[in-house]
Amino acid sequence: MNDRDTRHKQSMQKLKDHVDEKVAAATEQRGLLLVFTGNGKGKTTAAWGTVTRALGYGYKVGVVQFIKGLWECGERERLVEDPNLEVAIMATGFTWETQNREADTAACQRVWVEAERLLADPEVYLVVLDELTYMLKFGYLDIETVKRAIENRPPEQSVIVTGRNAHRELTTMADTVTEMQEVRHAFNSGVQARRGIDF
Repeated sequence: MNDRDTRHKQSMQKLKDHVDEKVAAATEQRGLLLVFTGNGKGKTTAAWGTVTRALGYGYKVGVVQFIKGLWECGERERLVEDPNLEVAIMATGFTWETQNREADTAACQRVWVEAERLLADPEVYLVVLDELTYMLKFGYLDIETVKRAIENRPPEQSVIVTGRNAHRELTTMADTVTEMQEVRHAFNSGVQARRGIDF
């Protein structure tokens, strides 16, 4: 074995030891708050991937879609028949298309009632609040109301919040924050969103 191979082997062993130490130190069992934010593509897709994972283990899952609910969604179409999945959709679609703040606020408040119910249900293992960040940004929901519902959820329940410009208080209280960074997006080059890939 040459020096380069020896160094590589030592480096891999250090990495393994580090990971093993982290695994041994992680003894707390509880639900998590995850925030998927940033300008890059893939926040909702990542959330649906986690939904699929939880359903695969037979857990109950609730998804509340605050903006893209009226759009086609391949993941929702594939999973909606699962008896362990409940989906609530905000009726107005993309809020900036309606130009009606009062109607948008009312629609948001109606679907938030469903979110609060899911967040209070100990039988629901995972709740996804898809595009919730916009509701806070536009002032359709109050951050204290959202924080209270998330903080008071059952201890075993995990929550995923998606959307750009996540509120600072949400990222502060989150266990895991992932920021999607856009390097390049086909749409900016005039390429249409592709069914089965983008939605």
